[in-house]
Formats: sequence, C-alpha cells, structure tokens
Amino acid sequence: MHDTPDIADRRDAVCVIGAGASGLATIKNLREHGFAVDCYERETSVGGAWNWRHDRSPVYANTHLISSRPLTEFPDFPMPDSWPDYPHHSQVLSYLERYAKHFGLGEHIWFGTEVVSAVPVGDGRWDVTTRSTGGGSSRVQRYAAVIAANGHNWSPAKPDIPGANSQEAWKGQIIHSAQFKDPAQLRNRKVLVIGGGNTGCDIAVEAAQQATTVWHSTRRGYWYAPKYVLGRPADQVNDRLLKWRLPLKLRQWLYRRTLALTTGDLTRYGLPAPDHRPYESHPIVNSQLPYYLGHGRIKAVPDVLRFAEGRAELADGRRIDPDLVITATGYAPRFEFLAPELIGTEESGRPDLHLHAFARKHPTLAVVGLLQPDAGLLPLAHWQSVAVARWLQLRREDPVRAAAVQQKESARPVSSWSRRQVVATRRHWFEVDHIAYLKSVGELLREMEPAT
Repeated sequence: MHDTPDIADRRDAVCVIGAGASGLATIKNLREHGFAVDCYERETSVGGAWNWRHDRSPVYANTHLISSRPLTEFPDFPMPDSWPDYPHHSQVLSYLERYAKHFGLGEHIWFGTEVVSAVPVGDGRWDVTTRSTGGGSSRVQRYAAVIAANGHNWSPAKPDIPGANSQEAWKGQIIHSAQFKDPAQLRNRKVLVIGGGNTGCDIAVEAAQQATTVWHSTRRGYWYAPKYVLGRPADQVNDRLLKWRLPLKLRQWLYRRTLALTTGDLTRYGLPAPDHRPYESHPIVNSQLPYYLGHGRIKAVPDVLRFAEGRAELADGRRIDPDLVITATGYAPRFEFLAPELIGTEESGRPDLHLHAFARKHPTLAVVGLLQPDAGLLPLAHWQSVAVARWLQLRREDPVRAAAVQQKESARPVSSWSRRQVVATRRHWFEVDHIAYLKSVGELLREMEPAT
C-alpha cells in the first residue's frame, strides 16, 4: 500500500484525540450538541491512563484513587454506591468502559490509530493526518475542529542527576515511576524513591512492605494530609469548607490544626518543613507514609546531588547505597501532533490556554483534561467538554456573538480561574481549586446561553 495525499473532507465533524476519561466525556458532550465525531485512540481499548495494560499508563498494580468516589465520578454517570471511598484502578477502568458502552461512544472511536499531525488550513478548519499504530499507510482528513484529550501523565520528566547513567559511578538500576508496575520489582531490594508527590509517597509505602531498605528523597517539604478527616474522606471535608466560602486564612489554620491532631510534625522523622502555606501546593494525601516513617521502614533523606563511587551522595553529605532508584518526578505535557505555537507553548514548555482549555489564537482548537485539581478530574473534564461543545455550537450558529464572547473571555486574568498562590514549579502549572474553576466554566457557559 502507498500513502495517499487525498484529503477526505469531514465537513462539520470534530476530531477528538484520545479515548481516556477526558476523551470519552468530550465525545459524549459533542454528540449531545449535534456534532459528528471521529475519535482517534492509539491503543486498542478505552481508558487511557487508567488502563494499565496501555504502554503509556502510569498506573501500577496497587494504584487507588487519591480523590474520593463522589468527587471523582462524572456528574451524569455515578459510580456504584457499593464501591469503596477510594476505588482501585481496575474499578475506575471498568467504570470508564461502562460509561463508553452506556452512551454508545465506541462507534465513534478509531482504535489502534494515532494522530501524526493537526494543521490549521484556514477558516478554523484542520487537516488531521492519522496512521495505524501497527504501521501501514497514513491518511489526511479535514475537520471543523480539533480537541486534544491525550492526557498529560504519560511523558516522563526525568531528572538529570550526575553519574546516574554511568556504570563507573554507580552500577544499580534506575527507572522512572512510569516503569514501576508491580510490588515484586521492590522485593528484597534497597530502594531509593526520589520525589515527594503523591506517586513518590505511594511507591515509598509500597517499598516499605517489600524492600529491605527504603530511602525517600524529597527536595522540599510538603503538607501531608491523611485520607480521612473526622471520619470522612479528606477531599470531601475540604469541599465542604470551600462551599461554605471560608476565608483562605481560616482554611489554612484549620488545615494546620487538623494535621497537628492527626499526622503531627513529620520533621521529627527527617522530612523538611514546608516552605509554603497549606493550599499553595498540590495536596499530598497519604495516611500510611507517617506510619512507615514512624516504624523506621522509610528513611527520609534530602535531595540526591550525584552518583559516585557506587553510592548516591545526598545534599547533607551522606552517602547511601541503593540498588534500585525510582524517580517519581512527574510528567511533562506533550502534544506531538501540534506545532508548539498553536497552543501558545512558552519557552518553559507550558501551554498558554484560556481556562487551560481554549487555544487563544485558534478558536477551533481546545484541550480537555489538562488540569491538576484538588479533587477528582472527571467532573472538571465533563464541564470543560460541555463548554467546548457549546463554544463550537455558538461559533457555528452565531459567529458574531461567538467573536464577542471570545474577545471578552480572552481579557479575563489567569488569576480569575487558576489557583493564585502556588509553588512556582512545573508540577503546579495546571493547578486549580475545583469549585473556583467550575465557577469560571459556569460563567463562560452563561455567556454562551442564547440571547433572550
């Protein structure tokens, strides 16, 4: 077979990239607003990050939600009441599979097909090049809009530690957390986990149950919240405080007080003190980390400076001798099919998108799911995709009003919908308070309501 340059015009159809949770919500809401949809998924099934058989999935065997069930489920498709507060990843996958079946989304998805490029061709339309992940020919189709829902937790951000890849400096094994799939990888090993986020804490806890020695290296201090507060999942308590509109300073005081009464002062185990106030970083939710620190199964250590002479040298001058290092250092957003300027990618690699969703210079290009909320992502992805569908509908039916809405929205400051005070790191590029963010999306939806 030979590649063909012929372009098939799909007219008013919308191209959706990715059939994970955000992509599925996007297909559903676009269909409900009357759009034809072609979704391209490089894997052979739905689920995205939650399908741990996918080669880009960051999920490992014992992964559970860190946001509770009611704050994670789609608003129009609840999870079973019989499920636990924090479902296992296999349950989340089954939930997404049932969601796709219930709304009949499978017939709109091209599995085993990846998007190679999406290029604007004028009048808001896009030429999208796709090809089979198994090889073969590529094809080009023209769409009215492109929605990227390819996730942002699949391209590992790997630290550059001197000596890490030198057999002379160190002969151990080093992997990113994306390569960690089963606790058996930790058994009877001396494990160093680098990274203080939720993944790093979870893997350190796994290692405490399997490895002979566990070191947990963190660069800065964080606020470590338990999964339960006052007998309820912690995010549900925080959600209630936000709905009560308590002032931030009062919520910060309550947060400190809660930790003092539960986890206590973790600096006595060697963890650094936080260099920021509560709610100024992504929440770390882990009830077991203090337990294993207190039992000596996890040793808190500072940043790793280098590997040399067969050991890891720490910032405080100590040297340790792990045989397995796991770098839980997060992921970088990647849109391989888009030229960086299309989504306003800054020099740092951060996309500049209104509401972390709408491309500022291309009104028919959007991203769904590029968020780091303080609760579950799925409700936010749902309302993001509703807003995208309504926007495309308004642009089709009333282009003059759509232009006015776009002009007004583009003037809104980032602080009106993004968390204002956060630690200035890549990890917090897309950090939002879920209630404040949903309020901003709701305001946009009201702006697009039919004129009366």
